[in-house]
Amino acid sequence: MSNKVPKTVSIITIGDELLIGQTIDTNSAWMAQELNKAGFSINRRVAIGDSWDDIWNCLQEEEEKNDIVLITGGLGPTSDDITKPLLSNYFGGKLIVDDAAKENVIEIFTKKLNRPLIERNLKQAEVPDVCTVIQNKRGTAPGMWFEKDNKIFVSMPGVPFEMKGMMADYVIPALTKKFEVSPVEHRTLLTAGIGESFLAELLNDFEASLINGIKLAYLPNYGMVRLRLTATQTLENKNEIDFYFDQLKKTVKDHLVIDRDISLQEAIAETLKSEGKTLAIAESCTGGYISHLFTLLPGSSSFFLGSVVSYSNNLKSGLLGVPETTLNGFGAVSIETVNKMAEGIREKTGADYGLATSGIMGPTGETPGKPVGFVCVGFSSKEKTENTTFQFRFDRKRNIELTAVHALNFLRKSIG
Repeated sequence: MSNKVPKTVSIITIGDELLIGQTIDTNSAWMAQELNKAGFSINRRVAIGDSWDDIWNCLQEEEEKNDIVLITGGLGPTSDDITKPLLSNYFGGKLIVDDAAKENVIEIFTKKLNRPLIERNLKQAEVPDVCTVIQNKRGTAPGMWFEKDNKIFVSMPGVPFEMKGMMADYVIPALTKKFEVSPVEHRTLLTAGIGESFLAELLNDFEASLINGIKLAYLPNYGMVRLRLTATQTLENKNEIDFYFDQLKKTVKDHLVIDRDISLQEAIAETLKSEGKTLAIAESCTGGYISHLFTLLPGSSSFFLGSVVSYSNNLKSGLLGVPETTLNGFGAVSIETVNKMAEGIREKTGADYGLATSGIMGPTGETPGKPVGFVCVGFSSKEKTENTTFQFRFDRKRNIELTAVHALNFLRKSIG
């Protein structure tokens, strides 16, 4: 099978927990991103419950509209995991034990987990005899590749770590061999400190200058906007994208964070590592969330020394050295307090830079002149101490996330 026309893909995620919101479907988003990079067009993403009839009907509908149907979920050892027997019936096969999959299950339970092996675990090695088995290098449930009437179906585990391994190691390479698709070219930059509508005004003439086959997308999220250029259709368009990306960077230079598709904290981390500088954080209203964003990054210990979640006034004064006269005179949520918090965490840890947050996240806690959503951020280095304030208007969770983003952007500008 080989065709130069880009093939359409449907992604089906299976599980009642997805429909009721108990589990967030991150699988289909990740799969769509990786498939798009490889040159495939995502036609539909469908979530379906653990119902035989619903899954069967969904397979029929997606088969009619797409060339490739990718499925995750329903491959576990419990009674509600019905995907495997259903697929066996759908493609006219019967379940058999795959020897390689069986050996994998035995090795995982007896050697890696050191746990007893029961018959229910061994059923993980059963597969339809009409599929090509995709061995699971990260778990017990194998994947399955079916072909029918020039259509391809692939069933994978719902565990994200296991699914990603199969997609990267087997599924995407196999699909790119089956279909002669050209990878789509993307160029992405990150802006901060300017809203989507103001960016659109700024980029009005730039967008009008784009040739056919190159598109600009706005991707807003929590006080930042990613701008993505995409080139499709022809080699000429792909060669042109770098020229337009340079023009885009020049147009938004006053708001540009970084000209790659990475997060704000990754951009800050790169700056700190390249300069050999270190950071420590004193968090009150953000409760350790900013520190969490940094420690998610591999190698963060090279620049991030640590943090104090100084939620109470006693900790602000006892651990960070904020004078009680400052707390009593100006309040915990004040520029005077975050200044002292930033200075205190820097001096206590020996970091080059200190960052501090304090605010009122809601839904209660407002005081005269300090409504819900009022936030103070402080920064300290050996050379300077500075601060800023923000006013947010959302619920507690979003106010915390917005505080983190704006504090990180303030940090980026302060160390820049």
